Amino acid sequence: MLEEQRYNRVKALEERMGYRFDDRALAMRALTHSSYGDGNREGPNNERLEFLGDRVLGLLTAHALYDYSKEAEGTLARRLNALVRKEMCAKIARKLGMGDALLLSPSEDRQGGREKTSILGDVCEAMIAAIYIDGGMDAIQTFYDTHWMPEFEAVVSKSAKDPKTHLQEIAMAAGHGLPRYEVVERSGPDHRPLFVVSVTVESVGEAKGTGKSKRDAERFAARHLIEAWPT
Repeated sequence: MLEEQRYNRVKALEERMGYRFDDRALAMRALTHSSYGDGNREGPNNERLEFLGDRVLGLLTAHALYDYSKEAEGTLARRLNALVRKEMCAKIARKLGMGDALLLSPSEDRQGGREKTSILGDVCEAMIAAIYIDGGMDAIQTFYDTHWMPEFEAVVSKSAKDPKTHLQEIAMAAGHGLPRYEVVERSGPDHRPLFVVSVTVESVGEAKGTGKSKRDAERFAARHLIEAWPT
């Protein structure tokens, strides 16, 4: 009965993804978290597939960005990072309902593992590798075009400027003056600090950002305030 339920869940996921596996064992491996069996399971989990899938996703995205524009390497690199980061992979996994088909330990399941960004991001990368191995480049390109390109278009349509520069420009253009940045928290050891920075634009509001450096925290704060900018 349990095997039948797993089969049905994988079959339903295949329909949502638009890809049917010739070797369904690959799909099952991609969906098997390392916690499954409470660490005593001898069969393979999805970690090796995740390793490969991360590289396949990077190649597909780099190629798409290369074809899309003539922008400089630095701009392309920023956009690449936004499109392959764990949060983006988890977003795709949630849209496809990959969490429903995951094989987890009971304890991980109780702790909400099916909705954890880290686990969903990993399973999405593993599934990319599984499709690539099972169907080749044409199959994974179709998967990418179907499920990643809407996110690709949303990312590349945003300003490629540094968020701090962009925020300063729109604040000045609206007559609000220069943004004001302030470090509100610093934590962690000296060799691995974590900064929380707030940015304020008069008559608009405040936003906060967190980063491993003051500069990164300022950039994230600026980005968050841009996203909340009144229209």
